[in-house]
Amino acid sequence: MAIHYFHLKADWEGGRNSKGKISCGQLDSTVSIPKSMGGPGAGTNPDEMLLGAAATCYMITLAAMLERADVHVHSLSLESDGTVDVTNNVFTYKAIVHRPLIQLEGERDGDAEQKIERLAHKAEASCMITRALEGNVEVKAIPVIEWMSS
Repeated sequence: MAIHYFHLKADWEGGRNSKGKISCGQLDSTVSIPKSMGGPGAGTNPDEMLLGAAATCYMITLAAMLERADVHVHSLSLESDGTVDVTNNVFTYKAIVHRPLIQLEGERDGDAEQKIERLAHKAEASCMITRALEGNVEVKAIPVIEWMSS
């Protein structure tokens, strides 16, 4: 069994409407509460970072699964949306929706398309971040598959 360890260092300048700094490996960012939630919007925030973690984990997992399935991808891009509910001044991350655009070389192939769609959904369920969110945040994938004729 391999254990991977990550260490984050954080500094905060003051009260709620201040800003801070975080660093963890290649991540080095200013953080604050977003303007849309009554903060200064001086840097990224936990909501964006959670969405970023879920999206990058999903994209890497999907790319690896497509590669292992010998699917030759022309390009892979992703748009993801996070939804936060505010009820009685309590903020709750409710859902993340990933919309991968998978572009493939060649003519449309219905069997291959079904296989790729299955992999897109399997990647969502297999991603480590999605599994960590399970039971708290609904995460789903809505893949779009395009064929690029030569």
